[in-house]
Amino acid sequence: MPDLSDRSAVVTGTAHGIGAAIAAALEESGARVHGCDLDTVDVTDAEQVEGFIRSVGAVDILVNNAGGVVGQVRHPLEEVSDEDWRAVVDANLTSTFLCTRAAVSGMKERGYGRIVNISSGAGRSVSLTGIQAYASAKAGQIGLTRQTAHELGPFGITVNAIAPGFVLSNPTSIRQWESYGEDGQRALLERIATRRLGTPEDIARGVLFFAAEEAGWITGQVLSIDGGHAIF
Repeated sequence: MPDLSDRSAVVTGTAHGIGAAIAAALEESGARVHGCDLDTVDVTDAEQVEGFIRSVGAVDILVNNAGGVVGQVRHPLEEVSDEDWRAVVDANLTSTFLCTRAAVSGMKERGYGRIVNISSGAGRSVSLTGIQAYASAKAGQIGLTRQTAHELGPFGITVNAIAPGFVLSNPTSIRQWESYGEDGQRALLERIATRRLGTPEDIARGVLFFAAEEAGWITGQVLSIDGGHAIF
């Protein structure tokens, strides 16, 4: 476990699941963690994001975890409304952009920063949810990761992404898992090399890896934490 006792971290989407596990892991490593969720900061609103970052002060580690399907279910493409599309893209991609933009000036001044974007296996392939905007936004996060890594590297700032596999981390993923039934669940597990679903702690350990001082020459990368699902 890295020693982050002199670091300040911001984690978005800490209400439950992956975000809560990331915040806990960073705290256990000694970082001063400032978490936010929908009840405290709307990360799709630029003014709220900028105000939150100002209130934190120096941000050494930024974990853009907020996102998800915002309560949506799959619909045929021609039935997807403009509002539904924008809601998912904003929750996942726009929020990542806004939080990164707000934090990066201070990182540049100090010549140090670690940014970790929580994307999804859906961003590297297709989404099991079938939600077009979700797969698109998660792929967009990966593109933003690579572009900002290239831009910010000269300032001592690394930017990486994690692409989680199927993790029972929130009510939406639990409902999705239950909807498969026993046969569908068995079929999904058989496509995962380790034959198990992920846990929020699995994802948090990947964040610690990227946040560590020793990861200073790793940037622009996408780490799949999915039990080997991506190799098939």
